[in-house]
Amino acid sequence: MTSRNTNGADMDADPAKAGSGADRKSTLLFETTGKEKVYRFSDSILVSLPQGRKTLTTSWLNGGYREDIRAVFNHMIPKGKHAPKELEGGSVPAYLRIIAERIGADPDTSSGLITAANMDNVAIVTKSFRGVEVTAIMTAGIEVNGGRAGDPASYYQEDGSSQFIQGTINMILVIGADLPEYAMAKAIITASEAKTAALQQLMAPSRYSYGIATGSGTDMIAVACDGTSSLFLTDAGQHSKLGELIGNAVIECTQKALELQSDLTAFSQRDMLVRLERFGISEADYWKVASGLNGANRKAAFLKVLREMSKNPVLVGATATVLHIVDEISWGLIPETAGRKVAVSVMKGLPAMLGMDDFLPFDELTDEKDLIVDNWVRVTAWMAKNCDHKGLCSQLPQE
Repeated sequence: MTSRNTNGADMDADPAKAGSGADRKSTLLFETTGKEKVYRFSDSILVSLPQGRKTLTTSWLNGGYREDIRAVFNHMIPKGKHAPKELEGGSVPAYLRIIAERIGADPDTSSGLITAANMDNVAIVTKSFRGVEVTAIMTAGIEVNGGRAGDPASYYQEDGSSQFIQGTINMILVIGADLPEYAMAKAIITASEAKTAALQQLMAPSRYSYGIATGSGTDMIAVACDGTSSLFLTDAGQHSKLGELIGNAVIECTQKALELQSDLTAFSQRDMLVRLERFGISEADYWKVASGLNGANRKAAFLKVLREMSKNPVLVGATATVLHIVDEISWGLIPETAGRKVAVSVMKGLPAMLGMDDFLPFDELTDEKDLIVDNWVRVTAWMAKNCDHKGLCSQLPQE
């Protein structure tokens, strides 16, 4: 079962302690069967928790394991803030306390996450089985801050200092069952793996290496479970049904949130130029290569053909094949010499794959000693530049 934006009625936040004001106006988005309520404010999402909930969060405010939290919120920090000291209150914990009060929650029994994502782009997905309900509530931005575990660091933290780097996947996971502390920790592992699986399925690029993103460097998570439930579950790993529910809810919710915030979808990734971005290849790089190849140097005409050709599904598939060879070489799964040889053979098969009868000068364009991506750019740049030669443009199949 999948649910989102089930109720648009304006209401005060629950638990609400204050009344009027633009910063207090909220919309009830969703209510779980366990009576957890999800509200949207202009710059925050608040999840109201009934009594008896256990929480495990990565928040600066009442983070870690707690049994007294009544509200968990996700907040969009103001634009232009680059360090904690620039926030109202002068620090992240102080700022989160201010925000909690502003949206009608008690700072002493609240926990908060921060992000640069727009709260209008929240995604909510629920999965259930035999009375066990798992709800994922997420905002997600990856286009600026996407990274792969092990990528080069952006800073070294000293004396408690830190930096704000935009782009965050924030997740609030509500589980309609009672879990011991260790199972809640396991739920975080499963949810994190599911988030990474969603990013891999979208081939989301790291912005700090040539790798595929596993998350962002600022991701946060909060897990809440029902300590009053008669359903007592001790396993949230992949083999358990609870783990399956968590995995499916988080994968779907991550992809929905990325579509809403970043327009990152399976469809948007069906583009050769998009796939090459994580290797630092741009249209400018293509034109630099193309201008040195035989043919008329008409930049605007070249780029027009390149963009059209880039969306050809067969060419996207061939691009994915070649780039996966590059990945497997970097992971040590394929010897580099063998990988380069196979990649060049894929390039030489492009005319047949694309239904082209014309000859491509592969001896001039490819060299197994060169980097695979360099060879690929030369071959496809030649194709785009010479598209009108003997009617090649008309032979390029369109989706």
